[in-house]
Amino acid sequence: MNTPIPLSTASLPLVLFHAPVYAGFPSPAADYAQRHINLNEHLLTNESASFLFHVRGDSMNGIGIYDGDTLIVDRSITPKHNHIALAIIDEEFTVKRLYKRGQVIKLLAENPAYPPIELRDGQELRIWGVVTFNLHRLLNV
Repeated sequence: MNTPIPLSTASLPLVLFHAPVYAGFPSPAADYAQRHINLNEHLLTNESASFLFHVRGDSMNGIGIYDGDTLIVDRSITPKHNHIALAIIDEEFTVKRLYKRGQVIKLLAENPAYPPIELRDGQELRIWGVVTFNLHRLLNV
């Protein structure tokens, strides 16, 4: 995980189709184009507090966050128990599930090969932001 990538505020219009896409039996295709959309409106809760991060590693594979994916992280969301958080531990970024119950705070991987991260004396944990979306490329072109 490296430094945040600021999001562009430029509009990128895409066509939104009104027809649902079935993951079971195919549906006949028709001309269902309705309007152009701006992805920022759909992906960002707070545009000025949203950043992109590239994922490195496999600790979150269990929930579909893979090496090479791009995360949208919102700094304006208050982190809560069970959120997927972008955290800084000892000045290094990591993405993990936040466990916060009473005075117990730890970071949980979504891969059983990685143990929970519990802070030791002298370690500092900062929650940099909350992950709102994972952009996962399905085809390398």
